[in-house]
Amino acid sequence: MRDFLKYTAASLLGLTLFAGLGMAGLFILLFAVASKDTGPQVQDKSVMVFDLSLNITDAKPRSSTGQALEEALSGDGSDAITLRTVLDSLKEAAKDKKIVGLYLYSSSEPTSGGAGFGTLREVREALEQFRASGKPIIAYNVDWGKREYYLGSVANTIVLNPIGALEFNGLRSETTFFAGALQKYGVGVQVTRVGKYKSAVEPFLLTKASPASQEQTRQLLNDLWTEFVNVVSKDRKLPAQQLQTIADSQAVLMPNEALKLRLIDKVAYPDQVVSDLKKLTGQDVENSTFRQIGIKTYAEAVDVHQQNWRSKPEIAVVYAEGEIVDGQGNSGEVGGDRLARQLRKLRLDKDVKAVVLRVNSPGGSVSASDIIQREVVLMQKTKPIVVSMGDYAASGGYWISTYADRIFAEPNTITGSIGVFGLSMNVQKLANNNGITWDVVKTARYADSETISRPKTPEELAINQRIVDQVYEQFLQKVSVSRKLPRSKVAEIAQGRVWSGIRAKQLGLVDEIGGLEKAIQAAAKQAKLGNNWHVEEYPRIRTLEERILESLAGEDSSRKVKSDPVSAELKRFKAELSIWSGMNDPLGIYARLPYNLRID
Repeated sequence: MRDFLKYTAASLLGLTLFAGLGMAGLFILLFAVASKDTGPQVQDKSVMVFDLSLNITDAKPRSSTGQALEEALSGDGSDAITLRTVLDSLKEAAKDKKIVGLYLYSSSEPTSGGAGFGTLREVREALEQFRASGKPIIAYNVDWGKREYYLGSVANTIVLNPIGALEFNGLRSETTFFAGALQKYGVGVQVTRVGKYKSAVEPFLLTKASPASQEQTRQLLNDLWTEFVNVVSKDRKLPAQQLQTIADSQAVLMPNEALKLRLIDKVAYPDQVVSDLKKLTGQDVENSTFRQIGIKTYAEAVDVHQQNWRSKPEIAVVYAEGEIVDGQGNSGEVGGDRLARQLRKLRLDKDVKAVVLRVNSPGGSVSASDIIQREVVLMQKTKPIVVSMGDYAASGGYWISTYADRIFAEPNTITGSIGVFGLSMNVQKLANNNGITWDVVKTARYADSETISRPKTPEELAINQRIVDQVYEQFLQKVSVSRKLPRSKVAEIAQGRVWSGIRAKQLGLVDEIGGLEKAIQAAAKQAKLGNNWHVEEYPRIRTLEERILESLAGEDSSRKVKSDPVSAELKRFKAELSIWSGMNDPLGIYARLPYNLRID
């Protein structure tokens, strides 16, 4: 009854509002609904096509004007796809008699840098299960990058374009340091922190990484690279040491070299690959292409998420994806108040029998993290709550995870980073050099302690350090109690150090190695639901009517343009600086990963 009233009210509201939009709005709605009613169909002997350049996200991304209209009218307008859509589509296609194979390729580089290795690990496992069904996987690319090859190496046949190349040169993490520029322009930086490895502040203080930071990053990269080499070694039937030798000696392989070393199976042009795929689908060679269906279209055609569910108990999957910020947060951020309110509603909802909190966050605001954690604690007392860690769930991301009944992580998830810091900047020198000065009148000694017009005094820094120390002690205590670990052990493995998922399990910071699907199954088991349950995702995916209404309300569409290398680097630089916009903790204290921990 609850769902019936909810969906009926939403539909009536959508239709009522559209009536006021005039004939144009009504035409768009009718056209979109008509298109949805006919819907895409899966033809016999089809190959499912998976474009590896799709941006795999946890939650469904918010649509802009152009994206909303394109998606509404065509059903496949975005360059993003959710992880559950990928997993469920591969699972369904493996048993679908109309699907005879899977084609992997990459139309371009992912527009947002691509998914992390934690997400790719779960996709890779789903590809392995598809291959186990006996249906072939064919993978083709002009240039095989590391992320694409990590998935493509599952294929029965790997093809490389004759003018292409295969990159096999290990992983790297490159950090940008701003200290020299800040000093040059007269911006002062003062830091209070706890944790030998809490290197998030280093880009503002140093011109290169500290030995401790280099140590933890090297260990993390070694863990991720070892996992990469091991899975490729297994599927390509090549010794791991041979793969390491290739990475150390050759790095980038031309087609004939890659073929000789058995990293690929074939060198061919696209038309030759298409010809092979036509044979797989039983089509005449005269056809222009092979019978195919894109993975996103397939998901819509078979309705992978919504089959026969409304009468079943609910498992809620809640996505915490992005920087953790105080308040409501914007798109791409985890607003502490917003997520806490969502968890509270699910806790009080009797139809929800268990919750899976999917965390894909580097952390952020301590205050927001603690507000979210409080709801996790309350949830755990009333119904099962399981955490699934994605690419990274560290610092504040670990803070909100720790009280769950069980924590799942992939071997290459980045987690831990149990530590906190405070960061203060001042523009005294910059302002003075340009003739700007300040004068202050105050009623107490520390009334102007938060000003940016001067550096903090030693006494003010001591106050900040005391607060940071106390927050760090709370962090250690929370981890000790929730994970049932001696506080001395937590103190030893904390210090702001990041760990891979496999190391975190060895240390007791996570319970199981596995992805989102395993976490959902564990939640169902803990709630004693058997096979009688369905999954609902939160924040709720907007309906067709809601998306079109939003687009007609005037939200601008962002035109996709492939960036040149200089523009791409400037965009990355801008993204690094934009982290400041999320630093809104009331105490000015943060539990966050190193800023630039990007793995390439």
